[in-house]
Amino acid sequence: MRRPRKTVNQINVVPYIDVMLVLLVIFMITAPLVAPGEIELPSVGTKLQPPVNPLQVRLNRDKSISLHDQATPNARIRRVSLDNLVGEVRAIQDGRDQPVVIEADKGARYEDVIDILDRLQRGGVKKVGLLARPSP
Repeated sequence: MRRPRKTVNQINVVPYIDVMLVLLVIFMITAPLVAPGEIELPSVGTKLQPPVNPLQVRLNRDKSISLHDQATPNARIRRVSLDNLVGEVRAIQDGRDQPVVIEADKGARYEDVIDILDRLQRGGVKKVGLLARPSP
């Protein structure tokens, strides 16, 4: 005669505890081996430099290019050709690390904007970006 099986309404947690202890040991061994990240804190007494206004390169609908130096007060907008663009930008920057932003007319071709961006980067201008304004 067979005895009827009884249902067990308990969970055996011993295997889970074993796994947890093994993982704990692994973390305790590997934690000292991981190199912590370095945080560069500002030193006391350093002078903060104000942000430099960017040099603005404007591409018009008719493919004409104009430069506006926002870092210089009373600077006028001047027109340049595509071939002279890099030289004019480098002359205005004059060794400063002034960023350059490209602003394009809504009707300008994307290909022309990329050509200006590429010429500036190949010409050694380090900080080049695109200027975007939210629509009203």
